[in-house]
Amino acid sequence: MKLKSVILVLLISFLSQSFVKADEGMWLLSLIGKNYDEMKAKGLKLTAEDIYNINHSSLKDAVVGLGNAEAPFGFFCTGEIISSKGLVLTNHHCGYGAIQTHSTEENNYLLDGFWAGSFEQEIPNEGMTMTRVVSLEDITDKIIAGLSDTLSESDRHKFIDELSHKIIKEAKEADGNYGYDVKSMFEGNQFFLFKYEVFKDIRLVGTPPNSIGKFGGDTDNWMWPRHTGDFSVFRIYTDKDNKSANYSAENQPYQALHHFPISLKGVEENDYAMVMGFPGSTERFLTSYGIQQALDITNPTTVEIRDLKLKIMKSYMDESEKVYLQYASKYAQTANYWKYFQGQSQGLVRLDVYGQKKKIENEFTQWVNENTERKAKFGEALTILEKYYSGNKEKAVAKTYLFEAIFQGSEMFMLPFQLRPLAGVLSNSPDNKELIDGMVKELKEQMQEHWKDYNEDVDKTVFAALLDLYFKNVPADVQLAFVAEAGKKYKGDFNKYATDVYKKSIFANEAKFNAFLDKPSMKVLEKDPIFLLKDQIINQYLMFMGASDDYDKGMRLFEAGLLEMNPDKNYYPDANSTLRLTYGSVGDYDPRDGVHYKYYTTIDGIMEKEVKGVKKSHEFYVDEKLKQLYKDKDYGQYADKDGQMRVCFTTNNDITGGNSGSPVINGNGELIGTAFDGNWEAMSGDIAFEKNLQKCINVDVRFTLFIIEKHGGAKRLIDEMTIVK
Repeated sequence: MKLKSVILVLLISFLSQSFVKADEGMWLLSLIGKNYDEMKAKGLKLTAEDIYNINHSSLKDAVVGLGNAEAPFGFFCTGEIISSKGLVLTNHHCGYGAIQTHSTEENNYLLDGFWAGSFEQEIPNEGMTMTRVVSLEDITDKIIAGLSDTLSESDRHKFIDELSHKIIKEAKEADGNYGYDVKSMFEGNQFFLFKYEVFKDIRLVGTPPNSIGKFGGDTDNWMWPRHTGDFSVFRIYTDKDNKSANYSAENQPYQALHHFPISLKGVEENDYAMVMGFPGSTERFLTSYGIQQALDITNPTTVEIRDLKLKIMKSYMDESEKVYLQYASKYAQTANYWKYFQGQSQGLVRLDVYGQKKKIENEFTQWVNENTERKAKFGEALTILEKYYSGNKEKAVAKTYLFEAIFQGSEMFMLPFQLRPLAGVLSNSPDNKELIDGMVKELKEQMQEHWKDYNEDVDKTVFAALLDLYFKNVPADVQLAFVAEAGKKYKGDFNKYATDVYKKSIFANEAKFNAFLDKPSMKVLEKDPIFLLKDQIINQYLMFMGASDDYDKGMRLFEAGLLEMNPDKNYYPDANSTLRLTYGSVGDYDPRDGVHYKYYTTIDGIMEKEVKGVKKSHEFYVDEKLKQLYKDKDYGQYADKDGQMRVCFTTNNDITGGNSGSPVINGNGELIGTAFDGNWEAMSGDIAFEKNLQKCINVDVRFTLFIIEKHGGAKRLIDEMTIVK
């Protein structure tokens, strides 16, 4: 999600056309030598080795992926190390779950903010991880050597998985202090081995209140101009040898291999900017058939389901501060992509992405048909994909509803999966009291956080409403059996069905659940109306998530053909949660006729957007302390040369989800901001990069430091940073 820099002075407009377009590309760090000359021409002052080096510290060592203990390489956000003591800056929305977890009605860190006054006051976050890339190695030749064109797609997958596990095992045997992961690029045409250091003791250091970190809320989400101080601060702790370790009171702040110096110079139009982070997923090679399915089925269905869920949650949150605290993070997560998919559909239509894809496919077909050998090798690629999509429409509806109305719907559906290990013991070893007691104790501890942020009335209302929507819209032959049966038995009254289910199920509330755990019995589980559904749900999930040989083969051949068709083009692989670099520049943009957007915003805009006389939870609430700082113009060393307090700025860097919290870096390798969003006009960017409109929205690091010191009173954090004036 990035954009077009804009309107340069007429005198140099011809010479600077390369700056007018957004800079497409999410580049693997080990291959940036191919891009280095262009990066240098745009303003990079560093060498390629300063950015990525496996023998000495480099910029990549100050970039971490945020994950959790169960999936440490499934990065959901990015962070950057900003002090030699392991201080990490990321987005407020990336830390939102941790902030909510530690918030209570007495200490409401969401609404009031939090700043640790000492190392001892920094709050541990159980399960949270931060991971740095140690190295990446191209292992394509090792894997491709064992493949042949006679293998079926499923056998191909099996071979790649087995060889990947072998490569990872050998790497661990050589050095078990690190984690390893094999990643496929270009749909199985290229492979890399990533070596990681996973940090497991992560502590919350500070966060501004929602009125700063989430200012503008859903209204401003994906929009420019923006005035959101979307940041939070954590710290990595390690053992006495500076090695990753589980939480211990004896652990010490991490001695970082590299940390970003922070520039107070600020940014001006056309300044060089690069972003490093862990972008989650793009589909830049998606065909016209996939575009049509997104427009007709996937996007509108997702929006409809999430819209209903959001209305239900908000109605309860508006009535109770306790419910607001319980559901604030869930609401924000749901709303984020509710709005995203609306914008994506509009962008796909407005930019005629379907037409663009057809043009590429026509050129591909013509190229293939010019040569007998090519036709034999790539000729079936698009035919396979067209057949796959045309026969997959009903399943696409059912799959979207499964994920959005079941997995992302009522929390009730997910709870039985927590009890599967215990159910196995109750079935096979019911007399093993010691094992059962241990599992019960662990479950009670694990579920405390769930019950803390759970409200039975909210969940039951969501359960009934989404199942009603599912029943009415999913074709009967691909519906989950229990939904079809309930619809028939209750004559379409899912409120009545929900009442019966929540009355009978042990998963309805904490009291029932703990009562079961006090006397665990397989007989009880076998009668529970929700526990009995888990196999239906997981079987359909496995059916939808299992590899489609046709789709995989079609995309593999199509992408391989494109690479061969354009040998001189510097292609980059789709994002897949691996560390990437994107480079570009700071700049304005013109979203539509007669409208021009300046590349930065100031604190004046916060005051202009304020809605007076509202609760702290309102998206345009401004607290008195910030208003007083504004009135006094008490910006310290963080004001720009004109005395203004800048808040956000735009660049044309190529980012997507997962890049949230990524460092925005100038040509000297200094931190100038933190990426947190893309712009509404380019929501189609994950599928088709829009050179004229794509923008990356960033918090100006000077606003971040201003809030930390002047609003949060946490100057101790400023003192440990390397400030470049």
